[in-house]
Amino acid sequence: MVIVAGGRGSRMKSQLPKQFIEVNGIPLIVHTLRRIRRFHGDIEMTIAMHPDWIAYWNELAMQYDFQAYAVVPGGAERFHSVQAGLELLSAEVVGVHDAVRPLVSIETLQRCFDTAAIQGNAVPVVPVTESLRRIEGGFNRAEARDAYRIVQTPQCFHRRDLLDAYQQGYKPFFTDDASVFEAAGHAIRLVDGNPENIKVTSPQDLMLAEHLLKENPA
Repeated sequence: MVIVAGGRGSRMKSQLPKQFIEVNGIPLIVHTLRRIRRFHGDIEMTIAMHPDWIAYWNELAMQYDFQAYAVVPGGAERFHSVQAGLELLSAEVVGVHDAVRPLVSIETLQRCFDTAAIQGNAVPVVPVTESLRRIEGGFNRAEARDAYRIVQTPQCFHRRDLLDAYQQGYKPFFTDDASVFEAAGHAIRLVDGNPENIKVTSPQDLMLAEHLLKENPA
């Protein structure tokens, strides 16, 4: 699995990148890695991280016993970070997961890997619960929320197919691995995610994660 941990913390308004911010006394990335290791103790993992923060992570890795996992310098975009991380993996089915999603459930992880093994890929999603409006050309209109899903990680794939997809050139709309895979001509398989599997990107997310991790620690 590639763990994407290249954030710089701008939206969190913190000098410390969001993956290193402590929640209940433990860095977010540690919560996430513990959850994944609970799912599969021998899982192969590579952590893609901004070069400026690798030394900082290496100290945390020793403190929390994660030094066995390889670290690669992240690239200019998420696309390049995942691309670098994939090169070090050898498993037939691989996942890509955000370091700041510490509340992914064991059930979601299992669904993603099992479905990808059989159908070639799996992307976890949850329903949209808010009303939506589309803004275009100075006008806006209501959209049917039943037609949309919120996309989560881990996104899982046959490794060779995902590596091939990452050989195409980077495009700005490549915001996740599913968009890269789809652009290479593959159909995306959706599976149920879990609502708690939020991506912690704002102070409000941080408060919610703190509460949820107290109820369901990694």
